Amino acid sequence: MRTPPRFDRGHTDDLMTYLAASPSPYHAVANAAERLEKAGFRQVSETDAWDGTLGGKYVLRGGAIIAWYVPEGAEPHTPFRIVGAHTDSPNLRVKPRPDSGTHGWRQVAVEIYGGPLLNSWLDRDLGLAGRLSLRDGTNRLVNIDRPLLRVPQLAIHLDRSVSSEGLKLDKQRHLQPVWGLGDDVRDGDLIAFLEQELGLPSGEVTGWDLMTHSVEPPAYLGRDKELLAGPRMDNLLSVHAAMAALAAVATSGDGPSYIPVLAAFDHEENGSQSDTGADGPLLGGVLERSVFSRGGSYEDRARAFAATICLSSDTGHAVHPNYAERHDPTHHPRADAGPLLKVNVNNRYATDGSGRAVFAAACEKSGVPFQTFVSNNSMPCGTTIGPITAARHGIQTVDIGVAILSMHSARELCGAKDPYLLANALAAFLEG
Repeated sequence: MRTPPRFDRGHTDDLMTYLAASPSPYHAVANAAERLEKAGFRQVSETDAWDGTLGGKYVLRGGAIIAWYVPEGAEPHTPFRIVGAHTDSPNLRVKPRPDSGTHGWRQVAVEIYGGPLLNSWLDRDLGLAGRLSLRDGTNRLVNIDRPLLRVPQLAIHLDRSVSSEGLKLDKQRHLQPVWGLGDDVRDGDLIAFLEQELGLPSGEVTGWDLMTHSVEPPAYLGRDKELLAGPRMDNLLSVHAAMAALAAVATSGDGPSYIPVLAAFDHEENGSQSDTGADGPLLGGVLERSVFSRGGSYEDRARAFAATICLSSDTGHAVHPNYAERHDPTHHPRADAGPLLKVNVNNRYATDGSGRAVFAAACEKSGVPFQTFVSNNSMPCGTTIGPITAARHGIQTVDIGVAILSMHSARELCGAKDPYLLANALAAFLEG
């Protein structure tokens, strides 16, 4: 085993920049594309004919990005090595008729996306970000990254039982944020405000995909700044690490023996069933077109897929110091002790013994320690894009990730070194 890589705080600094700049899946993939362009990748359109040229390419669709690098000497049947992740996070999303309010308060109607820790969104200064669809058929990104909205919690004087019986929230009544004062609530006010912010003519916006985000920036935490607190680490932490790994492999000058791929999907938090989700056709279509554009046949496609491996990289649970009994007694993952290998025999994670060997080899090659996560038998296990990817495409898949606390909170917590360790392990895996 190599000596563990010396911690480069610059990687974590860059992760913080990426998190702050990516308040929605659409921003996350736009920023990923910009970074990949600097590493020599170029965008290809799904509506154009593809050629078999070498080098780095990527496809954007909505909140998803697929990027891959074809090295010198790659044949049509050369297998892929894929790092899969997702760009979406649980939050509050704006409804089709957003303008509401009562009793002199102007409010924005929101819907719950995914499974957020609802209490973490209370009494927090929120911005608004996402995608606006314009009358001419184009889309514009919008990011109001300043205190605009707030979901106020009920004062304890009006809910004396909250400390003894716990907070009870009705998702329809109690989570609508306020954004101003007045009784003259009119349809179109919020969208008119966004048009004004972007300098667009009135009535130009005809559709929107908007969501709230905490405007508090990511920050180091702790006596020695050994912790990282920030939003959307589930799962932009993995997207960022995979980007760094792919760019490093593509620019290393040592042609990898596989075709390395980054697959960052949208809609993982609500089941992955969309044209940009892991249960959709996007990844399979891109991989097949890559094979066929290099002169491959269906037989080459079958050979490539049979030898392809995917690491499904998503955050996992670090042992919680205040709730250690909720974890398996023999598996207590710790922060800054390396990425997790996630296992569940009921296939909520896709890892099996041979997959463990693949990940162990990558960690050994890179000098990165790793840990194993398995759920307490009394606790239901979450799931990832791993089993979906394995079943849909028939490719071997292994579930991994970084251990964090406060998963699905508006603000999560991890060890400051773990993102860097993950990126090193992913680079070793993509090299093959």
